[in-house]
Amino acid sequence: MITVENLTKRYGGFTAVDNISFEVRPGSVVGFLGPNGAGKSTAMRMMTGLTPVTSGRSTILGKSYRDLHNPGRQVGVMLDASAQHPGRTGREVLRLAGIQIGVPKSRVEEALAIVGLTDEEASRRVRNYSLGMRQRLGLASALLGQPEVLILDEPANGLDPQGIHWMRGLLRNFADGGGTVLLSSHLLHEVQVIADDLVMIGRGQIVAMGTKDELLSRGGTTVRSNDDAALLAALQRAGVTVNDISSGLVVDAEPGVVGQIALDERIVLLELRSGGGEALEEMFLSLTAATSREGTAA
Repeated sequence: MITVENLTKRYGGFTAVDNISFEVRPGSVVGFLGPNGAGKSTAMRMMTGLTPVTSGRSTILGKSYRDLHNPGRQVGVMLDASAQHPGRTGREVLRLAGIQIGVPKSRVEEALAIVGLTDEEASRRVRNYSLGMRQRLGLASALLGQPEVLILDEPANGLDPQGIHWMRGLLRNFADGGGTVLLSSHLLHEVQVIADDLVMIGRGQIVAMGTKDELLSRGGTTVRSNDDAALLAALQRAGVTVNDISSGLVVDAEPGVVGQIALDERIVLLELRSGGGEALEEMFLSLTAATSREGTAA
């Protein structure tokens, strides 16, 4: 369980994180979404005790991160996968981390196997790792202590499509086993696939949050037919607001209403679903457009 209450961080006159509150429940994956520079990384650093809080508080498993007895065994954290000693091998990085949190050497090999780093790869110096391999090593470090909670900042960076698919399965299985996952990203689609809940942040403020289904329903109904022009006209005659997108229509009405109108007009539907990636992305962009700090570090 992660609880964030009125969390705020100011640097002089600049507010990086502005009074945000949300929860991450056990058994769930929460996507923490926002454009680059929105304040995601700063918020996560405050949650894990790396950045002092100006006001508000956050707790993990009912305590502040600093008050956890052995946080490495309870909370797996990956905030910067590139922050690993380049002269050590991947296995050495994990063994040192294991000594610090008190896990046996056998757990190092288990963690390497979980993230798919081979024996040969684990024996390489980190300086010779690709970004994707560093991400896998960072995830291995986060999982090393068999934690109850994962806090991950942009874990998909540098992973190829196969790696992203693997990571989704890993995190989904972790949550389905009762774990708690907070996952930040600026890649809406990648988080949307596995997240149960979404928290959208822009310029340090939460601009929208809720279950994925709730936010998708805000995006309307996505529909495609064998005659989108005729369907568009029929929907407009019925007084329904419609947006024409490249892959069909996004309609401000329930799927049942759209389906009935199509049936009455004898229009064959090829697709009919609540929300959709395009609708959610459009909503996200509209909510964060005025608050984006593109080019500024998070």
